[in-house]
Amino acid sequence: MAVKFIQPTSWPEALGLRAEHPEAVAVAGGTDVLVQLNFGRLHPIALLDLGRVGELRTFARHEGMVRIGSGLTYREIIANLTESLPALSMAARSVGSPPIRNRGTIGGNLGSASPAGDCHPPLMAAGAEIEVASARTSRTIPISEFFIGPKQSALAEDELIAAVWVPVATGPQVFSKVGTRNAMVIACCSFALALRPPERRVGTGIGSAGPVPLRARAAEEFLEGCLDETGAWESRSPLPDSVAVRFGELVAQAARPIDDVRATAAYRRHALGVLGRRALSWCWADYRGGRS
Repeated sequence: MAVKFIQPTSWPEALGLRAEHPEAVAVAGGTDVLVQLNFGRLHPIALLDLGRVGELRTFARHEGMVRIGSGLTYREIIANLTESLPALSMAARSVGSPPIRNRGTIGGNLGSASPAGDCHPPLMAAGAEIEVASARTSRTIPISEFFIGPKQSALAEDELIAAVWVPVATGPQVFSKVGTRNAMVIACCSFALALRPPERRVGTGIGSAGPVPLRARAAEEFLEGCLDETGAWESRSPLPDSVAVRFGELVAQAARPIDDVRATAAYRRHALGVLGRRALSWCWADYRGGRS
């Protein structure tokens, strides 16, 4: 069966064609969709190629936020946004190989809605919002509400991802993942932590350890309480080892993992506990060193 190939060259045209062809599979860099096609896991009637829509390849800062066009590649994120969004840049560096980072986009990562998507934990930790649009209207979706199931998102059938709005980092951030190697691998589990000293808040994101990317809300509340009660936000004093240990335990408890070919549920929980402890140690060391 022939597959219809649709290639708009502007954002308004893309939205109009999406309305006409809601059955079409949207393609940005193609690094995920083409793999599914090659392995016979996807049998689309039509493909909507967004690669020539220049409006999606932009980024800009607005009042403490960075608006990242959905067509921005991992390489472009690394090259331009490392200072503003350090955890997202760390995650982008861990994606695939250089050719994949040259092609793969943040919008494609979100659109696939994989629980193992590398960009998802740092976006969760930062409190990002997803800007989506159709020929009818546009809206923003909090990242915590965007993923509704494995490889399922809150996008309506006639909507496309326009951009991601991410708060500029106001404190240390880290991202790390566990796999057979640092790149060119789907994570067994991943974790991101963002400290936000001006707000006295903590953000977390868990990947590849549940049906959707998750936040460790109890861990966030625990750490915020400890930092407030001890005055550590102001003093930047060393944290007791017991705080890092308990934080890691709460991160692990927030996961909802399964056994699969990459790891057991028990291993994922254990690894997340380790990642949680290490992330807090790294972030707090940076904070004590003057990053705020």
